[in-house]
Amino acid sequence: MSKSVGGAVVRNRVKRRLRHLSRPLVESSSDLHVVVRALPAAASASSDTLASDLAGAWQATVRRLSTSTPARGTAP
Repeated sequence: MSKSVGGAVVRNRVKRRLRHLSRPLVESSSDLHVVVRALPAAASASSDTLASDLAGAWQATVRRLSTSTPARGTAP
């Protein structure tokens, strides 16, 4: 997590909040590896806002993955 999010205490707080919110999403898709990048606005966002933003990004990613073609060298 970038230092632009805030000091160490703030970054750790944001990291814990995002980990808590993303756990049910990741558990429902056990075959995926996920990287979540926090932007500076995450430090002051409410839990509801973080949950909403994360859910929207997750849905967009799942949609994108379901419509994309497999990469070369991988089985369909």
